[in-house]
Amino acid sequence: MPDSNPMPRIVLTTASNLDEANSLARVLVEEHLAACVSIIPAIQSVYRWMGNVESATEVLMLIKSGPNQLAALESRLLQLHSYETPEFLVLPVESASHPYLEWLHASLRPDSGS
Repeated sequence: MPDSNPMPRIVLTTASNLDEANSLARVLVEEHLAACVSIIPAIQSVYRWMGNVESATEVLMLIKSGPNQLAALESRLLQLHSYETPEFLVLPVESASHPYLEWLHASLRPDSGS
């Protein structure tokens, strides 16, 4: 894979509800920080917060982006998100089809990390 088209990253985050997830996804795609955001409604999360075990229905977001966009993507997500500490987990992609990679990189800002 040429350096000009590095392998994408999948960013996981959750939102409090479908409206928030749709709003976040739209902004991230419109601003070319994400090529695509897949939204999976109604997941159940169990987590520790402020010393207590909590449970909540959330919306999972799978954000497809590139390594050069991650810093700006995280910053923008933190600005827009309703959570005090939103999830921001970055997963590497091991392999992807060439046509998908071309589309993904054409959908992103040329270099948001600098």
